Amino acid sequence: MEEPNIQNVTPDTFQTEVIEKSETKPIFVLFWAEQVEPSVQVKNLLASLIQQYQGKTELVLSDVSQDQTLAQSLRVQGLPSIRVIFKGKIAEQIDGPCEETQLRTILDALTQSPADALKLQLSGLLSTKDWDSALALIKQAIEQEPNNQSFRVELADLFVRKGDAEDADKVISGIPEDTDGLKRPRTRLEFLRESVAIPSLDELDSMEITQSNKLDLIYNRAIWHVVSEQYEQALELCLEILSSDRAFKEDIGRLTMIRIFDLMDKGDEMVSAYRRKMFNSMH
Repeated sequence: MEEPNIQNVTPDTFQTEVIEKSETKPIFVLFWAEQVEPSVQVKNLLASLIQQYQGKTELVLSDVSQDQTLAQSLRVQGLPSIRVIFKGKIAEQIDGPCEETQLRTILDALTQSPADALKLQLSGLLSTKDWDSALALIKQAIEQEPNNQSFRVELADLFVRKGDAEDADKVISGIPEDTDGLKRPRTRLEFLRESVAIPSLDELDSMEITQSNKLDLIYNRAIWHVVSEQYEQALELCLEILSSDRAFKEDIGRLTMIRIFDLMDKGDEMVSAYRRKMFNSMH
């Protein structure tokens, strides 16, 4: 029984199952034989990987022990051998055994949408705080996909990170409420506006710490660390507030930690670690 997105191919079905289908998705053609163990290993590896890409690609198998016609026409010299057909042409070719990382690289490159490619490029620019290049790229992305609200979310977030609250607010106001990720620029904008109303870090350094103002000063420092994207330092300060006085400003230590988590990647290990610390400090 054939698995989803995996099937056998013959010379008679090659046109419909490979060439025609390759117009909309890359098709991996694996030449293999049960008697050749390395080709069986690649077959099992590819079969597992293909399923992870949820229909964005397909795998077709040509058993050369049954028919060598396709192998000869595609100049296969040995087993295993892979030909990736996309838009009717050979996009990639691998002869001999291959590793998972090599296959994933090809799969990612060929199944990536234009929007995904732009987001990957954008991520690199944002990580180096190359705001001008990032802004130009986001505007290009919006021109290409005007209905893709995720790019407008990125635009709003970029404006906040640049310190441009007014432009960020304008962009946010035009994004539908149910748009995924909208909470991030909104939360970041809240922190930016809050920082405008508190003393600068230099001013905080010069202030005398007393029992009555200690937690206020700690909180203000946390805000500045958030604006500077120094999340770990900000979380540590919030933990200090939480440990000192849970009721301070209506549990602001814990609530601020939750707001900081909204700015971080969901899979960030720091988020998990500080959620545990937050929970432990409350019990």
